[in-house]
Amino acid sequence: MGADNDSVLAAARAWTGARMALATVVSTWGSAPRPRGSHMIVHEDGRFEGSVSGGCVESDILVTAAEVIAGAPAILKAYGVADAAAWEVGLPCGGQVEVLVQPVSQAGFPPELFGAIEAARAEGKAFDVATDLATGRSGEGAFVNRYDPPRRLLIIGAVQIAQVLAGLARELGISCTVIDPRARFLTEARFPATMLDDHWPDEAVTALRPDPATAVVTLSHDPKIDDPALIAALAAPTGYVAALGSRKSHAARLERLAAAGVAPADLARIQGPAGLDLGAVGPAEIALSIAAAMVKTFHEIGHDRA
Repeated sequence: MGADNDSVLAAARAWTGARMALATVVSTWGSAPRPRGSHMIVHEDGRFEGSVSGGCVESDILVTAAEVIAGAPAILKAYGVADAAAWEVGLPCGGQVEVLVQPVSQAGFPPELFGAIEAARAEGKAFDVATDLATGRSGEGAFVNRYDPPRRLLIIGAVQIAQVLAGLARELGISCTVIDPRARFLTEARFPATMLDDHWPDEAVTALRPDPATAVVTLSHDPKIDDPALIAALAAPTGYVAALGSRKSHAARLERLAAAGVAPADLARIQGPAGLDLGAVGPAEIALSIAAAMVKTFHEIGHDRA
């Protein structure tokens, strides 16, 4: 499930005890704007969080959600450009989407499932929820929605590229930690609203337990800092591992890591030079190329799990 539902899960936690309805994209065709598994949660007072179409059908979903909150059974709705009111409650972009609107209750989506999802994700584990689309009940059924662990980025080296990359991660909803034992580099002034870790990189990476939803990117250009971090990242099921540097410096890096005992299969997991080949020039463009490669890899991992 590649949908970003973090804000929906947070709202469900904040609204505990209130009557709610949960809308879920259960199938898509063509250029549907939101992927399968995307959620929108609606509070009994009309507040909502999340999206099932990027804005095209949300107004109609709010009406349906109010009915479900008032006691109507779950309902499966279909939207597409061929609808009579396409520009009002359809998808003018040309796609088609089916959305299940169910009560947050034992007759629909049991509220305790939100806690189970968050507990699993906190441990770095995915959590699957099956739903019967005919009855609208979650707990068993043919439609399965996967909630992957939250995405994380561990940046090694508090350099200029790291400043931009940390900001991009924040905008992408990816939790970011910058790791650097050099106190003069690692300051809140240089990295506002970012978690900072001044431990030695291999200790920090190991303690943070990277999983397939975690990226580790080394940027310091100092083998004493970068190499131990890479070894720690490759000892875990880290989803994306990348190292900044030229092809020549990366070849030398691979030789050092091989001499340190890293297996060839693990060496092949390192993207070096880091980032997509955008012809990037300067710290901002290099950071953008790394962010793009990281997101691309996360999506590829998600598809492999589906």
